[in-house]
Amino acid sequence: MTDNPLLTPSDLPYGLPDFAAISDDDVIPAFRVAFDDHLAEVRAIVENPAEPTFENTLEALERSGRLLDRVASYFFNLAGTDATDSRIAIEAEIVPLLAAHNDSIVLDPGLWQRIAAVQPPEDEEGRRLLEKIRSDFERAGADLDEDGKARLKEINTELSELSNRFGENLLKDTQARAVLVTDRVELAGLSDSTIDNLRRNAGDKDGWLIPLELPSIQSLLAQLTNADLRARILEQSLARGTGDGNDNRPILLREIKLRAERAELLGFDSHADYVITNETAGSAAAARKLLTDLGPAAAANAEGEYKRLLDLADENIGAADWPYWAERRRAEEFQVDQEALRKYFPLDRVLTDGVFYAANLLYGITVEPRDDLDGYAPGTRVWEVKDSDDSGIGLLVTDFFARSTKRGGAWMSSFVDQSKLLGTKPVVVNVLNIPEPAEGKQALLTLDEVMTLFHEFGHGLHGLLSDVTYPRFSGTNVPRDFVEFPSQFNENWALEPAVLGNYAFHVETGEPIPEELVAAVKRAATAGEGFATTEYIAASALDLAWHSLSAAEAEQIDDVEAFEAKALEEAGLAVDNISPRYRSTYFNHIFAGGYSAGYYSYLWAEALDADGFDWFEQNGGATLDGGARLRELILSKGGSIDYDEAYRAFRGRDKDIGPLLARRGLAGAVG
Repeated sequence: MTDNPLLTPSDLPYGLPDFAAISDDDVIPAFRVAFDDHLAEVRAIVENPAEPTFENTLEALERSGRLLDRVASYFFNLAGTDATDSRIAIEAEIVPLLAAHNDSIVLDPGLWQRIAAVQPPEDEEGRRLLEKIRSDFERAGADLDEDGKARLKEINTELSELSNRFGENLLKDTQARAVLVTDRVELAGLSDSTIDNLRRNAGDKDGWLIPLELPSIQSLLAQLTNADLRARILEQSLARGTGDGNDNRPILLREIKLRAERAELLGFDSHADYVITNETAGSAAAARKLLTDLGPAAAANAEGEYKRLLDLADENIGAADWPYWAERRRAEEFQVDQEALRKYFPLDRVLTDGVFYAANLLYGITVEPRDDLDGYAPGTRVWEVKDSDDSGIGLLVTDFFARSTKRGGAWMSSFVDQSKLLGTKPVVVNVLNIPEPAEGKQALLTLDEVMTLFHEFGHGLHGLLSDVTYPRFSGTNVPRDFVEFPSQFNENWALEPAVLGNYAFHVETGEPIPEELVAAVKRAATAGEGFATTEYIAASALDLAWHSLSAAEAEQIDDVEAFEAKALEEAGLAVDNISPRYRSTYFNHIFAGGYSAGYYSYLWAEALDADGFDWFEQNGGATLDGGARLRELILSKGGSIDYDEAYRAFRGRDKDIGPLLARRGLAGAVG
């Protein structure tokens, strides 16, 4: 195994994997060695004859598993961004083995006995580490009897397999349901560049292929004038995860039952209670209250928006037509032409003169291309991030263009986490799914894609600016309903004059974006918020409904569609012509990702982001002093803080939901 490149640390800067040297054939052998290596390290901790101390138990545990982390971070990053048949097969084999391996450690009674005997250290981060590890082990079943542990291992292994199958099915069914158009006339409303891209998608097929994006509503629905084609696209979108051989309904029903059983085994009433007790919300009831407080007002706003669109269209409007007529309303009422707007947002300029420029204004950091370093796929780029004193912070890998093997959506992940204990600096990756332009052309972004670019780099900053000792606390290793705070906060800079004026120039004329167009975009900001908030809260309500079931209740559910309809009706979110942002069969976040019982977190974190940005607006905007405050109190601390205390220290008080309500056009919705 000495010639397996995954088994030795990379000698590239910051430990960036040498992607060209690694093949899929290296992965499974490397995992097997890494499992054995990690178990040997844990055995050494357990069998240490010395009395348990913070150093020989907690720090030793934090140092263990480095080889496994390196192999897993390499593989799972590539499995998400380039899910070839080979990697799908590897993932199916490795995921249950990894779940069983993790259980063998957290359920080791000897290790738990040593952890329980460790005395708290004097430093605050050390004390928090002890609290965190004890909590993690308790929540993982360390206090269960042997029968309970055996059953828990069975549940975890099966859940890992089901989650993996759900994601595979969704990827395959999404690919299979891409809509082929054979008559170019049907594509009226799309730009020539978009049509050219659809032609390239079709490959050797005769026509133009429209791939499906992760949410229910597909972005092209806002542009296509052909109502029949709009309906075909939405029909295929809503049917994902139900196709022959790719039916996710039995998988998700089994996941729900197992999660409910596991929660009760661990002493909780439901999976939602198990998850949210460990989040900043503190309880499933608090998360539900946020949704029930805002849901009715959002639904009422959406119904009002629909009536205005009916007046504009002067014809019946179905679910597939709503985005199209909403876009016409923006164009006519607010003078916002989204296709014209895109010409001010070329990708490269938005990234370097917008996203990176804003980070320089706030944190004094610079982001420089490292063309001497290679990414893992064509189109990926590597950048070095430097601090204001020119010292190296870490690397950023960008992977922005869609490919057929890339899982949908956008995300941030890492190849290497920052840790002073391990002497490592971060290597993070930002992934989007922007259509790749024709050769020699620039990718032009929609306003939503601009926001997504800022959003994912906000996550990236959380990882890059981490300054903690222990890897368990590094960067984005925080609760789900806090992790979205830095990312959503970073979106605010996209339209701030100091930033927008540095990047928004017409791709053909070089003219800056007109002030009147910016003003129109801001006027239109709350137009359609009723729809957007309703579809988001509806998805969040579905998530909580599924995961609030007891084990006995979960056993009685056998009809996914009926359960969805009842859950939305009870939440007051059964609005005609609006589907949840994700229906259950393609709700990747909660059935194949890490957001089960946590999709509410985007709205919870938005309250922090809106209120936090309000502080910046009151204190000079994008300044180094403001950025230093956010960096010192929140971004650098990762998971080593009390989140409420940290926000209170930053803001000077507890969060106020008022700025969120104003942003969403829901002021007055909560009494």
